[in-house]
Amino acid sequence: MLLCLDVGNSQIYCGVYRDDDLWIQFRRTSTMRSSSDELGVFMRGALRENGVEPESITDIVICSVVPDMLYSLRSCCQKYFGLEPLVMRPGIRTGLKIAYKDPKEVGADRIADAMGAIKLYPDRNLIVVDFGTATTVCAISKGREFLGGNIIPGVRLAMDALEEKTAQLPTVEIVPVTSAIGRSTVESIQNGLYWSNVGMVKELVARMTAEAFADEPPLVIGTGGFAHLFDNQGIFDAVVPDLILEGLREAVRLNPER
Repeated sequence: MLLCLDVGNSQIYCGVYRDDDLWIQFRRTSTMRSSSDELGVFMRGALRENGVEPESITDIVICSVVPDMLYSLRSCCQKYFGLEPLVMRPGIRTGLKIAYKDPKEVGADRIADAMGAIKLYPDRNLIVVDFGTATTVCAISKGREFLGGNIIPGVRLAMDALEEKTAQLPTVEIVPVTSAIGRSTVESIQNGLYWSNVGMVKELVARMTAEAFADEPPLVIGTGGFAHLFDNQGIFDAVVPDLILEGLREAVRLNPER
């Protein structure tokens, strides 16, 4: 079995593949510093609670945008699973041509998303919108070229900023809305967060399409924790919540010898 670890700024998203099937998923906060022992005990316990014996894990791949956690995670894999993980980093095979000015600047999460997208939708122009702590909007050509994209404060990050930087605005539940006019402070925040993201994504997709894919419109894929909030807005052609895990699985296939 393959254990995939997507380490974001807010959570560690874990998925276990048995052959081609995503067997289980679980999460852990990544906002606290953790030792390799703490991570190892958590991982083994979470696997057992989900019906997977830790000894059945034969491979591990890590995608991390939190450099401080990488040493502990690698040590955790070595000590508690007896495995050297594949780490998404510059130099591994990705199947992509990176068009960034400095390819090493592209986050591992964005590369993994792109790898998952071209695996699921080959020979298509693609725009991937990932709603994580930051929202990323990335363009990938049907020739497997990662063209670049945009990074924007995520939905929850924007809400947290309103709460922390204002004296009277409360934390609210992030939900789909139907009205454009809020009739309470809570509704006003919810509406503002929701419709600003709808407008932002539509505008970026339109501009990126005109700039890069005028001859052949792209398939627009939504992923990340908040993607399903926008199911009814006609933004996406497909929503793939586990896109980054698919990309990590593809990385293992492309780098069998490490």
